[in-house]
Formats: sequence, C-alpha cells, structure tokens
Amino acid sequence: MHPTRKAALTAIALLAVATAGCEPGAASTTTHRTSAKPGCPTVLARAERAVKKAEAVDAPWKGPTTGPEAAGHGKSVVFIAHDLSNPGPAGVAQGVQEAASLLRWSARTINGQGTPDGYRSAFKQALALEPDGIAIAGFDPGSVADEIKEAKAAGIPVIGWHAAPTPGPGGSPDLFTNVTTRVEDVAKISADWIIARSGGRAGVVLFTDGTVPFAKRKSDLIKKELATCSDVRLLSYRNMPIPEVSKRAIGEVRSLLSRFGDKWTYSAAINDLYFRHTAAALRAAGKDGAGAPFNIGAGDGDPSAFQRVNGKRFQAATVPEPLTEQGWQIVDEFNRAFADKPASGYVPAVHITTAANSGGALSWDSEGYRQAYRGIWGK
Repeated sequence: MHPTRKAALTAIALLAVATAGCEPGAASTTTHRTSAKPGCPTVLARAERAVKKAEAVDAPWKGPTTGPEAAGHGKSVVFIAHDLSNPGPAGVAQGVQEAASLLRWSARTINGQGTPDGYRSAFKQALALEPDGIAIAGFDPGSVADEIKEAKAAGIPVIGWHAAPTPGPGGSPDLFTNVTTRVEDVAKISADWIIARSGGRAGVVLFTDGTVPFAKRKSDLIKKELATCSDVRLLSYRNMPIPEVSKRAIGEVRSLLSRFGDKWTYSAAINDLYFRHTAAALRAAGKDGAGAPFNIGAGDGDPSAFQRVNGKRFQAATVPEPLTEQGWQIVDEFNRAFADKPASGYVPAVHITTAANSGGALSWDSEGYRQAYRGIWGK
C-alpha cells in the first residue's frame, strides 16, 4: 500500500475507534442496541470481536513468495466468466488481463451469459482456441464436466474462481486449483457484522442465487450463523438468480417493504450486485441511503460497491474479494501448472469495508502482491 494511503487509513481507523458509537458502521455497535438486553450476549460479544479484527486496515502480503519463473512469451489463457454483468468475475478478468500482459501472454475473456448452456458454449469456444490454460469463474464445474475432461485430455489445466466449495486443488470434476476466499469465513463474518452492528437485534432479508451451488452454500451458511442469535430474525430468504436481479429487484423490494415495513432492518446478499439494483426501489420508497435496511454484500467488493459504501447510499458494508489480486493469482497458478509444479495453496483472509475504514478507496487488495508476483516470475 502507498505510504500516504496507509497513513490515511490508519488515521481513519483511529478516528473510528475514538468516536465509536457515533457513526453508523463504526467499530463499536453500542449505540445501535436497544435498552433491552439481546437474547445472545455471548454470540454478540464473539461477533463484535470478529468484526473488529476483520475491519483492520493493514493487509501485508501473506501469499506466496517463491515459485517457478515465468513461462516464455506466447502462452495463451482463456477466462470464462459466469456473467460479465456480475462485477466479481469481471473484476478478476481485468486482473488476469493485467498480469498476462506483463508476461506477454495472450488472455481472452468469454461471457458465459449466466446459464449452463452459455457456460458449455463458452467452454467449447475456449477449447477451439487451443489455449494453454482455461479459467472458469463463478459457476459450477459440474455444468461443464465433459468439457473439463476434454481439456485435461488435451493437457490444458483448468483453474476455478469461486467455482468449487473450497479453495485449492481437487473437486469433481478435478480442477488444478480453485481461487477464492473461504466461503465459510465470508458467510460467517457477514452474519457477524449484522449481529454486531444491530446489537443482537435485527430483522434480516437474505438474497441468494440458488442456481449457483457456491452462492447457495454461502447464503445457507449466513442463515446458519444468523440463527445463533435468538433476537436476529430471518424475515425472508429470497432466491434471485444474478442474471435476473436487474429485472426483479424493484418488484422484490416493494413486496418486502409491503410485508415487513420497518421490521426489515438489515439485508445480506451473496454479492454486492444485488444492492446496485435494490437501491432504486429503496430510494423510491423514501428510505434514507444511510439508514435501515443496512445492507452488507457477502463478496466481490467491486468499485461500484465501494462507491455505495463510501457514500452511504443503500449499502453499509461489503466483504470484498481482492479481485485484481486474485486475477494475478490465477496467472501465477497457471504458471505453476505449466511448470508441472503444485498449486500455491494461497487463500486470502476476509476483510470488512465500511465508510469508516475504506479511506475512500474503490478496491481492496493485499499490500505488495504485484511486487511479490513480479519477484517470483523474474519480472
């Protein structure tokens, strides 16, 4: 991190501690509690500790520092995105392009269009290009199982991003590795933020995409963690597939406001995209962008999410993936595969971004990852 930005973030973090309880989203949640004691004091105390740790702004590089030098010029990789309207895969694709360009590899992005037919079609396009490597982002590898087998038979390694339930190699079908934070960690800290910020008393709406197993598992884990606090009520668990969010969000929000009114105080979604589209409906209903429902995106952390969080416009927090960094990691994992070396095994830690600790930034990545990978690759 640039020294000036780091100093600014440190100052902001100290200010947030000093004024805890005065601003929404600050580290302490004391002023958000009602006079009555919450029904989960032990859970609340644990959640507050976890959130405080996740909101820390220092992020020294804890990833790999050794590995094979960069393969020669002329390697080619294809990145297949779940749907390029989803800012998570789109952000990672940009990181892949950036790192591949440094190595003088070619990198092509193909849009999977958010459907199994689209994924298969995109993968067939990728195979026809005869690349050295293929990455799949944000969709179930099982939907392209035959195509992955064909790639492996041709000696083409396949890497996932948010594709399998766990980070690292393996799975069925087998991936060289799956690049992601741990879904359990992201889900737990998202639910803990709601528990902590609400003082253990919240009415929650949870948005998911039931067509993507990774996303469904994440939201199920959020639901499970919310249930550990007896005074946190899950009002509604809404399935809105990501490609449909832009069309359905306004109607869904109107319906939820009609049913629950002011009882709806918090929301969580499997990624930030949902709050891009629910904001208009909340605004039309006369809701304050800095007020309830307080919304947290459990993943991605694209620039538009940071803008909403920084401006307190219908999103109070995000649990950002280090999107550009993960694009670089994918290129590094390909380089390891090309050298017949094992995957790095690196898994980024979770972080919570709020207006109180963002420092006005529009992304979240570890400090020094570019220098680390350049050092590994000999660049």
